[in-house]
Amino acid sequence: MTQESPAAIATLRQTALIILADNENDMQFDWRAISGPALTSATALIAISVDRYFMAIPDPAPLLICIVAFAGLRSGLASAMVSAAIAVASSALFVFDDGAASGYETADLVRLAMLAVTAAGAAGITGLLRKRKLATLARERMHHATAERLSAALDQIDIGIVLLDSDTRAEFINRAFRDYFSLPDAKADSKPPFIALMYHSRDTGAYELPEEELNAFIAQRTEMMRSGDSTPININLADGRVLRFSCTALPDGGRMLSYTPVTDLVRHNDDLSNAEYYRALRGGGDHGFARQLRAAAE
Repeated sequence: MTQESPAAIATLRQTALIILADNENDMQFDWRAISGPALTSATALIAISVDRYFMAIPDPAPLLICIVAFAGLRSGLASAMVSAAIAVASSALFVFDDGAASGYETADLVRLAMLAVTAAGAAGITGLLRKRKLATLARERMHHATAERLSAALDQIDIGIVLLDSDTRAEFINRAFRDYFSLPDAKADSKPPFIALMYHSRDTGAYELPEEELNAFIAQRTEMMRSGDSTPININLADGRVLRFSCTALPDGGRMLSYTPVTDLVRHNDDLSNAEYYRALRGGGDHGFARQLRAAAE
């Protein structure tokens, strides 16, 4: 055997696998599409056989209509219409079998006509309902994908964003807000009310405020949020950062809260003679803006 034989064998094996895969794909059927017509045919054949060879049974038309509706909801309009045609033809055979001696009577023809209209109506209604349901699901998936992309984008910015529903519960809290106020992910994802976020920030010492002023500050912020007051206010954090808070009322009764970092703008206008005071409030942290302030004071 030559050295090229293993490569040739591998090539033949790969070719055989590709051929088998293609054949398998060709042999695949859309079982969902043919389930309705197949079930309709099987039900009609069983009914005709039982009626002919065992005992007389009523016309299975109502059961066939139910199967037509099932086919429309499961597989769509095309499958339902095929099932409806099979149901009408089967019912015609059933009626002819019962009245083989005298043939079709006027009442039988009227009944078959009504069955045809009912079957076509059931097929059309259920097929359209399925189409609308699929369209709704597609829109929901698209909206969900858009919401995920928007959420990911909002997590990349340095502006804290909180979306509140009409009951003031947080439906979305981005990464910047969680970082500014040391909010754990578990608590942020639990949809806490706005007041709980305020108390969390108070309890973790996030605000650069005396303790006796915190309750009044929280009450003011809560009232601004509830009234939809869009007047921006500056919030001084204990670590020296300054956030500009703004509230936007949404059409559905919710609120969008934004916390924009404006430390450089605000601290640049600080009185340089109070540099030591500001550094004391910041807990002695050596932040970039603090170093700039110290250098300017010196």
